[in-house]
Amino acid sequence: MSAMRSRTSGGGDARDRGPRPQVRRLPFTTASGAVARSRTFLRTAMQAYGWLPAPDQATELAADDILLVAVELVTNACLHGGGPVELRLVRLDGVVRVEVDDRSDRVPEPRSPFEGPRAGGHGLHIVRRLAREWGVLVHSGPRGRAGRGAPGKTVWAELAEPGLRGGDAGPGSGG
Repeated sequence: MSAMRSRTSGGGDARDRGPRPQVRRLPFTTASGAVARSRTFLRTAMQAYGWLPAPDQATELAADDILLVAVELVTNACLHGGGPVELRLVRLDGVVRVEVDDRSDRVPEPRSPFEGPRAGGHGLHIVRRLAREWGVLVHSGPRGRAGRGAPGKTVWAELAEPGLRGGDAGPGSGG
């Protein structure tokens, strides 16, 4: 079964720190089966947050966007990043941040979806379209990824939390 850990980051007195993010982690030891494990992990997390089964269409669409973006990032880590290391789902203040660590320090660049004979090329375009923001943090130097001395990067995307009503719903919300 998938190893899912949930924690609230930080320490000390919550009254002094304000809201703390909720972080759920899925570590990977191999790229084999990573996409399927990610889907199961994400659906389980979304059920725990009360986003699935969705109480309304807006919540369902926002949850679908999170699932699609996360799976695209994990797929890119498998195909272009030397394999995924960890998937994180971070929830704070109405924003869901999806983070995927991989083993390559090469920064991904969107390519033309119809470039050359290869299939694919849509992943980062999908991420760009659905996420409020996305980016890359390269882990270099002696500490490397997670202090292990290994090269790599974190590709992340931020989306609106499912079920929230109001003005800033983000580009993937259909509004």
